[in-house]
Amino acid sequence: MSKIRFLPVMIFAAALMLTVRVGNIWNDVGGLLSGGVSVTPAAAQTPAGQPPAGQNAPPAPATPGAGAPPVDPLAKPLPAPVRDKQAIAARMLSDDPTLLTQSEIDLLQKLAARREALDKRAQEIQMRAGLLKAAEKRIDKKVTDFKILKSTIEGLIKKYDEQQTTKLQSLVKIYENMKPKDAARIFEKLDMDTLLLVAERMKERKLAPVMAKMNPDKAREVTVQLARLRNLPVPGRPPGG
Repeated sequence: MSKIRFLPVMIFAAALMLTVRVGNIWNDVGGLLSGGVSVTPAAAQTPAGQPPAGQNAPPAPATPGAGAPPVDPLAKPLPAPVRDKQAIAARMLSDDPTLLTQSEIDLLQKLAARREALDKRAQEIQMRAGLLKAAEKRIDKKVTDFKILKSTIEGLIKKYDEQQTTKLQSLVKIYENMKPKDAARIFEKLDMDTLLLVAERMKERKLAPVMAKMNPDKAREVTVQLARLRNLPVPGRPPGG
């Protein structure tokens, strides 16, 4: 009798536990449905097959801005090399070095090396120009010094010639005032150059008596030399002979 009473109690307890368990599962499923999936009114009204606005929508066609130049629909597209050069130039002008390719980096390095070489060459040319300018100044100073020296030497030579001329004129006067016999004896002992210097400057009326007293051979030689100095023709010889 006690066994019969215990069995219904066990069945009732098991049914009660099953009911509680099913209720908990239902609550969990309801929470997932209410919290995990939410449908907005706009999404609910979107027809099937069309994505919601702002999600995976194709971009709108770009319209030219107010400051952009108008696009000519008939304009021909640029050739590929031109577009490539423009793209390379745009990347080079950008501040982001990661946009450059290795070949562009190599090109920039070569250009930098070339620029450095040109700068070095310009510095060398500038330095040489400075050295040439300094050398020109030194040469100009040397030329000026030589001109001054030349003028000084010419002045000294002129002064010396004047002094010699004065002395020679004094010597000529001495021979002119001597007796012809005494002057002739001295003339015969003088060398020809000195004799010609004196005889050429003597007056003819003073020189003639002296040469008349000289040795005939010496007198003839003096006459020939004086004729050459004065460019006078000698009797029996062609002019200038």
